[in-house]
Amino acid sequence: MQNFEQTEFTFDVEKMQSALKEVESIAQQQYHYGGTNDGGAICLTQIPGDKNSITGGNVLAIYWEKDESYEEHQRLHPVDEAKYSQFVKALEHTYFKEVYDTLSKKYKLGRTRLVWKNPLTVIRWHKDPEPRLHIPIITNKGCMMVIENVAKHMPADGTVTITNNKKFHNFFNGGEQARIHLVACVLEDPFN
Repeated sequence: MQNFEQTEFTFDVEKMQSALKEVESIAQQQYHYGGTNDGGAICLTQIPGDKNSITGGNVLAIYWEKDESYEEHQRLHPVDEAKYSQFVKALEHTYFKEVYDTLSKKYKLGRTRLVWKNPLTVIRWHKDPEPRLHIPIITNKGCMMVIENVAKHMPADGTVTITNNKKFHNFFNGGEQARIHLVACVLEDPFN
């Protein structure tokens, strides 16, 4: 299996774009290390009964970076991804619930989020503890994900790609419009 694998799933991107507008009218983006200039996320799943599981620092979780001497360092805190088993009630009426339910039949999922990457920004070179499913909702040709030494543009065509985020990677948006993906943590690693 390569670091980018397209799955057999395809969803209606126009329905996702419409659902995105609904979500934006209900929920507020949570911001992480880059603040509002970098981009943010809205969690679609939460720990049952725990409203704090979808706010602030819970948008991100443990990851590793390399410093200037190429030594790995842990950043942030671990999150028990398996606990993120409840779809956020206020968003259950959106098309994203159908997408989540469909993907959950095949994959054991953790946090499932809508993730923004603002124009002309990049996320740091890092690795995560698990692979991720990506469904681009809004993108542009200047958006690329790089895993190790391979760069790939994922089009907003409804396809679902599983990415090996356990390897060092980053993402950049070199375009003039925000990039928005549905991103789900995959708890059973297909790359092993």
